Amino acid sequence: MTRTEEKTGFVGVGLMGHGMAKNIVEKGYPLTVIAHRNRAPVEDLVSRGATEAKSMQELASACSVIFLCLTGSPQVAEAVAALKPGLAKGSVIVDCSTSDPTVTERLAAELAEIGVAFADAPLSRTPKEAWEGTLDCMVGADEATFARVEPVIATWAAKIVRVGGLGDGHRMKLLNNFISLGYAAIYSEALAMSKKVGIPIAEFDKVIRGGRMDCGFYQTFMGYALEGNRESHKFTLINAYKDIRYVESMANAATVATPMASAIKNSFATAVNTGGDGPEDYLPHLADFVARANGIG
Repeated sequence: MTRTEEKTGFVGVGLMGHGMAKNIVEKGYPLTVIAHRNRAPVEDLVSRGATEAKSMQELASACSVIFLCLTGSPQVAEAVAALKPGLAKGSVIVDCSTSDPTVTERLAAELAEIGVAFADAPLSRTPKEAWEGTLDCMVGADEATFARVEPVIATWAAKIVRVGGLGDGHRMKLLNNFISLGYAAIYSEALAMSKKVGIPIAEFDKVIRGGRMDCGFYQTFMGYALEGNRESHKFTLINAYKDIRYVESMANAATVATPMASAIKNSFATAVNTGGDGPEDYLPHLADFVARANGIG
């Protein structure tokens, strides 16, 4: 299909979804969106040429490819149930959320019964890259579905990897987040230890930055520790805790021992259960909770 023939929809125009949807509509695809709690992103997208649906069924009826960018599997399942009555045979749902692969497979089977395809296409990087259209995307889908959705994904992703079949995108995303959340837990503990042994954060950073241990994740994470920028890496602690539990669940199902994942989960559990469960408690703030647990003000 051409860009004008493929009519897209987007559910979940939040921190990541807003930028993704912006790129879809600005790069020529008809786009229908729906508001949730915050109307500002929807109003911005409408000003750029998108159409606002008043209900999920209306959005489903208007679209041939629908993107979901939601918190996790419960929200995805709820969205799919709301979309179902309006979905046409031959349409595709693309889940860009970080979801439980077992739920992904169940939803796909349910949709297949009504002739609707499903792909998992989670993403990585930050809202900045979402806005710029340079996200990374890992896709789980059959070849035909991937060929159909890849051009739309390319409006907001610079790197697209088809990992394998259905569910494999979400499995890879959990592995990716296992590594990144491990970084966050290690950085937080290292910063607390650094303070305890008398090495200033600035000197710590001078050694790491530009060396072999440096990376993009480190740089955004350290924006808070170095500069006090609370929004340097906008990914909530509560979502991090959710994701590491998905990792553990996937590992358990595969009978893989998880001493590292369990330790990382405990770090996030402590933060979330001691006040880090708000919408503006982001990943770099984990360092504060680790510091307090070690008696560092």
